[in-house]
Amino acid sequence: MRHTITVVGIGPGDPAYLLPQARAAIHDARVLVGGRRALADLAPAGVRTHAIGADIVEVLTFIRDALRDDDVVVMVSGDPGYYSMLDALRRTFPPEQMAVIPGISSLQFAFARLALPWHDARLLSFHGREPRAEELARTADAVLGMLTDGKHNSQTIAQRLLSSGWRADDMMYIATRLSYADENIVRTTLGDAARDEGIGHGVIIVCAVKEDDA
Repeated sequence: MRHTITVVGIGPGDPAYLLPQARAAIHDARVLVGGRRALADLAPAGVRTHAIGADIVEVLTFIRDALRDDDVVVMVSGDPGYYSMLDALRRTFPPEQMAVIPGISSLQFAFARLALPWHDARLLSFHGREPRAEELARTADAVLGMLTDGKHNSQTIAQRLLSSGWRADDMMYIATRLSYADENIVRTTLGDAARDEGIGHGVIIVCAVKEDDA
């Protein structure tokens, strides 16, 4: 019998937002792969664990070797379908060998915190990558949702958007530590964010100000 990989989205951070099916898959796992914090927070006693580090090839090799004897559960932050290890797994293993359990993404969580619909938002990532210029273009009623890292933070992103035609009075929401007790959401404008110290490693939502609100 061929063993399988279950890719589990573990949500924005706080285990309270872990879906019941995801929690059950982690509880029943015999081989569990994930980030160090996720393993510390969620790994059951006695399970064989392996931490995801910078060397993704090494992690994929561990999974391949472990599959010879057992099923493997891989925990990824947020939802597996949005900039996660699922891409690398699909390039290495056949999709028929995988099951995916969705999770609440940090972007979804941030929009919920702001009571903002996100069906028309452009979802981008500055986390280790650079969106294309056309993805950043300002249009009427434009809403951008972005993942950030340390290099691409609120200041550098605001400066990039201003140089791409956005207005200084357009709104920026900077969300960090989402779902945790020290969660923080800063409401500001692009003009102020471009001058203030940058905040990274979170979610940024930018909304074009309507002409009649200006």
